[in-house]
Amino acid sequence: MRPLAKAVFASLVAASCLLAAPAFAVQPDEILPDAKLEARARDLSRELRCMVCQNQSIDDSDAPLARDLRLLVRERLTAGDSDQQVLDFLTDRYGQFVLLKPRFGWDTAILWLAPAVVLLLGAAGLVSLMRRRTRDPVVAGEPPLTEAERTRLAALLKDNPRSTAEPR
Repeated sequence: MRPLAKAVFASLVAASCLLAAPAFAVQPDEILPDAKLEARARDLSRELRCMVCQNQSIDDSDAPLARDLRLLVRERLTAGDSDQQVLDFLTDRYGQFVLLKPRFGWDTAILWLAPAVVLLLGAAGLVSLMRRRTRDPVVAGEPPLTEAERTRLAALLKDNPRSTAEPR
């Protein structure tokens, strides 16, 4: 590769890496003048789900509702609420669904416990399968049928025309 081609390629790779960086949806007019409050607002908005996008935080979403929630978070923080009070206010208003990581409780127990239950059921299934394989006579090391047993089996199978099994 020529030096010019290498430089162009490196520039394209660098530009694509910069474009792949996360783009935050927070608009300049939303940013608080107090840096500490803004940092708290950004931390809180990363924990809150956009009700429109559902798999994005309100910090990442461009939806109008996400903007409204970001402004509400900043309004509550400037009013003097603690982080927990802001989260409590929003969960009282929108339910646990507004949190990207819902709190553990009776209503969210299945959400938190289902992966462990599925993992345990899978492990139990594998153990059961392994035990069944060790009980199989061929796997367990029992001797195969003798020639006399095979002949008798073939005769029995001939007498029963409905059977489709063939002797070995």
